[in-house]
Amino acid sequence: MRRHLAAFLLATSLFATACGSEEGPAAGQPDKVTVGVIPILDVAPIYLGLEKGFFDKRNIDLELKQAEGGAAIVPAVVSEQYQFGFSNVISLLLAQSEGLPVKVVSNGNNSTGVDGEDFAGLMVKGDSPITSPKDLEGRTVAANTLQNIVDTSVRASVRKDGGDPSKVKFVALPFPEQPAALASGQVDAVFVVEPFQQAVLAEGGRKIASSYVDAADDLTVAAYFTSQQLQAENPDLVARFTEAMQESLSYADSHPDEARQIIGTYTKIAPEVIEKVTLPKWPADVNRDSLQTMADLAVEDGLIDKAPDLNALLP
Repeated sequence: MRRHLAAFLLATSLFATACGSEEGPAAGQPDKVTVGVIPILDVAPIYLGLEKGFFDKRNIDLELKQAEGGAAIVPAVVSEQYQFGFSNVISLLLAQSEGLPVKVVSNGNNSTGVDGEDFAGLMVKGDSPITSPKDLEGRTVAANTLQNIVDTSVRASVRKDGGDPSKVKFVALPFPEQPAALASGQVDAVFVVEPFQQAVLAEGGRKIASSYVDAADDLTVAAYFTSQQLQAENPDLVARFTEAMQESLSYADSHPDEARQIIGTYTKIAPEVIEKVTLPKWPADVNRDSLQTMADLAVEDGLIDKAPDLNALLP
């Protein structure tokens, strides 16, 4: 597996070298930067920063490429197809533990830190006998991706409630399909982010835990990252991108109405739903302690053999 990965990275590196210009941008010309993102609430700050000119003023010509998930974004950044990408922290911890040369450059988004009032939740039907996470022992929970941030967080809720997380069964189901699966009894519980949280609530469902809140205090859920190669070859560009992102995050966090407005420009969420959704928090800095907690949980749950080196992953 490692040999295949090494061959892939070498081939994509050679391709990028052959197709690229031998020189950087001409004097006075902005750096063209492509960022892989997912069309979800979490990335509102980068769209807002693009609109406000935070990247332009740092000589960055920003292009945002939408992907279905971080699984496609990580290899695209490592192979330098994209200069930067957005991914949840468990995916980045897994990538680092597998030897992929990824480097976090900016915070992405955080939990609100408020139990019952987060942008994601562990939810059941209104008439379900399940009243708390420990009742999920022997039950089935839908997660958009297995062995990642959702099941890690849900297990943290079960553990916190005094239950045995190893007795919970997880099945993979895309977020858009989860509300219907819950309503039909296909699964006993779902873990959904906005706007699907609103869909479950609209059908009479209820939240039994805010698992991101249970997992770690003020959890950094996702981050923007680059390749170690780009960090080494063009630290000035990385620094300018980080500055632009920090300004974008701070602006979005302090202007929630504008953040809601920008969400409608890159997602298909209906305006009336956008008005109801709970927004994540967008602090400028990564919560390092929360990443250490997630790394420890990933080890405890068997996702990785040992906690990765956060000094190598974080700025």
